Amino acid sequence: MRRILLSAIKILVSAALLYLALRKANFADLASRIDLTSAAWLLLAVAVVFLQIFVGVLRWRIVSAECAAPLPLRQAMRYNVIGTFFNQTLPSSIGGDAVRLWLVARAGAGWRAATYSIFVDRAIGLVALAIMIVASLPWSSHLIADAYGRSALMLLDFAALAGGAGFLILGVLPWPWLKKWWATHHIHACAVIANRVIFSPRNEPAIVILSFVVHLLAVVIAWCVVKSIAAPVGFEQTFLLIPPVMLITMLPISIAGWGVREATMGLAFGYAGLVTNEGINISLLFGAVYFVAGIIGGLVWIASAEKAAKDTEQIEAAE
Repeated sequence: MRRILLSAIKILVSAALLYLALRKANFADLASRIDLTSAAWLLLAVAVVFLQIFVGVLRWRIVSAECAAPLPLRQAMRYNVIGTFFNQTLPSSIGGDAVRLWLVARAGAGWRAATYSIFVDRAIGLVALAIMIVASLPWSSHLIADAYGRSALMLLDFAALAGGAGFLILGVLPWPWLKKWWATHHIHACAVIANRVIFSPRNEPAIVILSFVVHLLAVVIAWCVVKSIAAPVGFEQTFLLIPPVMLITMLPISIAGWGVREATMGLAFGYAGLVTNEGINISLLFGAVYFVAGIIGGLVWIASAEKAAKDTEQIEAAE
């Protein structure tokens, strides 16, 4: 009942935010700007999504190896592609993580190692995104003319950065009770692994580069969408606006970020002195690009051995 209630709340959040955002959308104008050139840009965006997935796989394999859950490249790529499908279908923007966790655990790594690998990978990505936004604040503060918008951006980013820093600091604290108390045992273990991954001379260069490239590719995807509808938005503006939107969209309060992303992007474009409708248009197509990638992930899931094994287990349980 609790899961059903949480899912229903997320559906309502998505629906409400989509309604509020789409009231300002002009679908006729958007449709009139879609042509063969637009399709080419959108197909390129889908291709960049899979490049982004691959870069994420490279980082995840480093993390999972430190968590005693090593993954072959092909297997990790397949799990991540399947995760894109469940990111679009489960009532959360991180639903794919739960499925990846299940797949890794079922592959023999065990639930603890699988959970640690997913959590640490997510945490490292969040820290990298927060650092990226902080580094761009001197330019984004000039772009966002509205004082409330600047304050909201700084508050959100520094909160994320403080959370990430606190998580890493937890891993180096010498207090024995952190390892024993049930409320901190697992989070402390993950923090220790995260520190080992990030600050290891062997892993540090690759982790840093891969983490930032993942987020830069999200900007490239958005830029492809901008070009597909010839929106009057420059690459610099896209680079400054997309990462904060992605940070907010990571909050697990809607379905695949729908509604939250549209409302946030429309608001961000308005604060930056750009046309709010363009932000909504870009957000809708941005979501559509990931939805197409999710469909491909769904086909991979349907054809996977894990799906067949799951169906067999359900049939045997029913008998």
